[in-house]
Amino acid sequence: MKTTDLIAALSVDASAGSDSLRRRFYGSAVAGAVVTAGVFLVSMGWRPDIGTAIGTIRFPFKFVVTLAIVLSAAPLLVRMASPVDGNLPPRRALGAAPLLILLAVVLELLSLPANRWWDSLVGSNAFLCLAAIPLLSVPSAVALMLAMKRGAPARPRLAGALCGLVAAGIAATFYALHCDDDSPLFVAVWYTLAVAIVTSVSAAIGDRILRW
Repeated sequence: MKTTDLIAALSVDASAGSDSLRRRFYGSAVAGAVVTAGVFLVSMGWRPDIGTAIGTIRFPFKFVVTLAIVLSAAPLLVRMASPVDGNLPPRRALGAAPLLILLAVVLELLSLPANRWWDSLVGSNAFLCLAAIPLLSVPSAVALMLAMKRGAPARPRLAGALCGLVAAGIAATFYALHCDDDSPLFVAVWYTLAVAIVTSVSAAIGDRILRW
């Protein structure tokens, strides 16, 4: 069988089982999130002033950003399981979270005196953020990678990267419940760096284990 014929056959199978595929991926994401929630509650827990923080603007905004990552990347991830990705949803949706945080950073810089910018950027949990988000990403990344392995992604590196991106978004959402650094400057630097680490590592892993 020619490669093109194989890809076409796999595409038909993927299309026929698209609903099953979608359920598999979303089920894997939920399962990973449940495990992450358990690890989070046992090892970290939410911040003690969460009741007060909810009434602010900056604390809830962190969840707008982290959930935007998950919601924009998840549909793309589901489609990546097919060997033919010509019908991928618009990838510009992935720009939602960066645009949101960029806007928030601009507003933060305009509202804060320049002598407070550095303190807001560094915060008090930078190293914890860089460690916690990758560690909390592991359950979801593993679950999504296993689900992807049952498919036939044409671009395994990109598929792995998207597994990591979704997992990192889930992990960052939980970590934000604990983190008391709410400045958009902090989120833009440290959350973004942590998410980038997870995405890069997952891309490398996907490139090795998702080939067919």
